[in-house]
Amino acid sequence: MRLLVLADTHLRAGRSLPASVVAAVERADGVLHAGDVTEAELLDELAARKPLWAVLGNNDRTLSDRLPEVIEEIFDGVPVAMVHESGARKGREARLHRRFPDARVVVFGHSHEPVDVLGVGGQRLFNPGSPTQRRRQPVATFGWLKLERGRILEHRIVPVGG
Repeated sequence: MRLLVLADTHLRAGRSLPASVVAAVERADGVLHAGDVTEAELLDELAARKPLWAVLGNNDRTLSDRLPEVIEEIFDGVPVAMVHESGARKGREARLHRRFPDARVVVFGHSHEPVDVLGVGGQRLFNPGSPTQRRRQPVATFGWLKLERGRILEHRIVPVGG
């Protein structure tokens, strides 16, 4: 299962995802969105194209009735947890492992900072960054996870347009 991973899109009326991200949606088996969608239109657009799992971000005030704060799901045999805010960098690995001890992958957002590292017990911590607001990063980014038969085959941060 190939999952496109998004976070922090922060789309407002009249704005859309970059063309390379829209093309990536078409190549995915499903989409994970780790919060700060900000507009229901994007949720509807993504869900109309592919299976979508999305969590509530701190800027998703109008979506609190549609999105959970946490998702824990098994994708092709791989337990994945998703939350918007992971907390401070210091102690993140231990904190996420305590919160999601059974997850092999924890997807998060909020910082707009891409992260792809191994945490406590080999748990993969994955923040795709933002495809629309790079903030202090050199480029805007999104991510891919490929999960198959209980294995993580791919985990990759991709520059938008790259």
